Amino acid sequence: VAEAEAEDRNQAWALANEARDGAGSLRAAAAPSWSYGGKVVVATKPAGILAGDKCVYIYNAAGGPLDGASQVKLQVGYNGWKSSVTLDMKQQSTFDDGNVWYAEVDVSPEAVVLNSVLFDEKNTYDNNSGNNYNLLVDAPVDDDAYWEGVAAKLQEKLKQKRLDAAAREEERLQRSVARKQKAKEYSTEVARRKLSHILYTEPAEIVAGERVKVFYNTANTNLKGRADSTFLHYSFNRWAHPDSFPAAKMQTSGGSSWVSTEISVPEDAYMVDFVMGDSEHGGGTFDNNHGLDYHLSVAKGPASPPLYITHIAVEMAPIAKVGGLGDVVTALSRAVQEHGHHAEIILPRYDFLLASPLLQGTTYETEINWGGCKNYVTTCVVEGVRVFFIEPSNGMFKVASVYSTQNEDNAKFDYFCKCALEFLLQTGRQPDIIHCHDWSSAGAARAYWEDYHHYGLWKPKVVFTIHNLEFGAAQIGEAAMHAQKFTTVSPSYAYEVGDHPAVNPHIGKFSGIINGIDTDIWDPMDDQFLPMHFSSENAVEGKAAARQALREKLSLRTDRDCPVIGVVSRLTSQKGIHLIKHAAYRTLDRGGQFVLLGSAPDPKIQADFNDLAAQLGGDMGAFCYAYDEPLSHMIYAGCDMILVPSMFEPCGLTQMIAMRYGSVPVVRQTGGLRDTVFDVDHDKDRAAWEIHGSDDWKQEGMDGTNGFSFEGTDESSLDYALNRAIDCWYNDRPFFHKLQERVMEQDWSWNKPALDYIELYYSAIKS
Repeated sequence: VAEAEAEDRNQAWALANEARDGAGSLRAAAAPSWSYGGKVVVATKPAGILAGDKCVYIYNAAGGPLDGASQVKLQVGYNGWKSSVTLDMKQQSTFDDGNVWYAEVDVSPEAVVLNSVLFDEKNTYDNNSGNNYNLLVDAPVDDDAYWEGVAAKLQEKLKQKRLDAAAREEERLQRSVARKQKAKEYSTEVARRKLSHILYTEPAEIVAGERVKVFYNTANTNLKGRADSTFLHYSFNRWAHPDSFPAAKMQTSGGSSWVSTEISVPEDAYMVDFVMGDSEHGGGTFDNNHGLDYHLSVAKGPASPPLYITHIAVEMAPIAKVGGLGDVVTALSRAVQEHGHHAEIILPRYDFLLASPLLQGTTYETEINWGGCKNYVTTCVVEGVRVFFIEPSNGMFKVASVYSTQNEDNAKFDYFCKCALEFLLQTGRQPDIIHCHDWSSAGAARAYWEDYHHYGLWKPKVVFTIHNLEFGAAQIGEAAMHAQKFTTVSPSYAYEVGDHPAVNPHIGKFSGIINGIDTDIWDPMDDQFLPMHFSSENAVEGKAAARQALREKLSLRTDRDCPVIGVVSRLTSQKGIHLIKHAAYRTLDRGGQFVLLGSAPDPKIQADFNDLAAQLGGDMGAFCYAYDEPLSHMIYAGCDMILVPSMFEPCGLTQMIAMRYGSVPVVRQTGGLRDTVFDVDHDKDRAAWEIHGSDDWKQEGMDGTNGFSFEGTDESSLDYALNRAIDCWYNDRPFFHKLQERVMEQDWSWNKPALDYIELYYSAIKS
């Protein structure tokens, strides 16, 4: 508080001194009022303007440029047009001359002159023949005591402004926390609903020190038909409870596939762990929830001890981001921490990081002798996550970008992986999980088990994530073999790559977990790039404002009632460039407007799209070949539909960001696109289950469909989805607006993925 008040005081005196130093030149061209031909044109009430007070600004338009105007606006600032604002003036009916207008003006404490001009609804100006109407403020500019008073007023004003900003920020944070908590609770509720088809308890809220009855449906598991011989194998606290508990025979009821038994929950339990089998003493057939086991939290019991996760990665958003890998490393770490666990990241200290403003708080951590040189380790908290930066003195990471040539990358990343493990060893750290990512840090998995596990770094288990199998298949296969669990970034992509030789030999420990989006960055209720903040409750109005702003920015026609269809994408063969081109033609053919933001690394592809822009660009089509973060936000908010026609897509974030902003996705059914977009005509059952945990959407009224999709790779397949979306916009606008509201309310944050990863971490520890 003392530092903030001192800053207020210093800033106040700086403003006061600036005004005092410039007072002479500013006041030379000013007057108390302005008259022409014996007629007062501009005056104030009171006649002497007082700094830090209010005054009424009076303008007589009679005989001047604005004579007869139906509306007059006042543009007013001070001391050379500082803090200029535009005010609507009111017509003064008590004057004999009906051309007199007035407005109330707040005068800043440091003002020595008011600067003003006037204009009407036709943008006709009265600017005093180019000289402006500059009005003197009563100020004894040579009096030291006067300026001390000015500084005091300014300091109070700055303090209030600071406190108001802090209050607004606190309110914004509280709203954000409330929204996140609501989404988190719904994710938990959906998980409970899905599980309740197999397993539930009475009471639903398990209490430590009390008994609970466990119900299990054999019909929905691999124990189907074995209701008479089902045993509950259970323990507590992730199977770590010191006591042992005998298997409990589950009882049938009236020939039903449901069985049940009652167990006692110890006082020190924070989690109940289940596995079901048809044998009391082991062997036979088990249902262990695909290797994850069944776990139910004890609502009223001791706190669960936190996990300690260390990510070894070569990318991290936003400081060293190249693709989606960097986003995942940062967002997953933050999300896991929000669930009460500890996450940290080990990253190379690239030379280009020295220019990052986010690393100004970097401090020395330690140095380790390894690899024939000294390795300096520094640390900083980035995006709420503790990051350790490894800088070898051999200059291996004195580079201007994350990636270079394949040979160079193989050597430097292999060195980095081993040095990261050496850092953990030499500093005595024992994380529960080492999580490495893609081919670039895949080497950490093998190096850990061969060179570190038996030599002091004994505790961790290894989890490995494939972000894109297009690169480094050999390293990926090696990491898959050495990891206790390995994942990819969506269930459908996991299925699609399941036969790959790097994956298939280890398929039993492989799964897909969909990525999430950062809902702090992508938040239409608090987005600095939008003309109006909006939620699902005012989506129609908010998107209309964004659409208007987008059209104006890109010089598109604003007088057409037509759908706006957007593409935000790298222009590569993976992204379906032939379908993007076709969609541009089809959109314009259907009377819509088409907006593309992206660029191609391949000059030939870029040349093709330059030709497309030459053919279709204009007031119905806009083609922007650049990286433009503000424009991307505007496109997501201003478009009615976002097209993602990828040939393959491990996860994809575009479709999830689009839905966050109320834009309906039109996608090809592949990878993560299939797992997140559910066709309004064909996917009602799948959507209800995935979004709401409902197996009867009609009866429960839970329609989770959120877009339009197609399966093929040709233009006619795309047309099937795109035409249905456009038809819906034209023919059933109320339904389309409801669809936009629905997609905004769906949760594509890291809430559910974080829970899935946490369960995976525990499963890896148990492996």
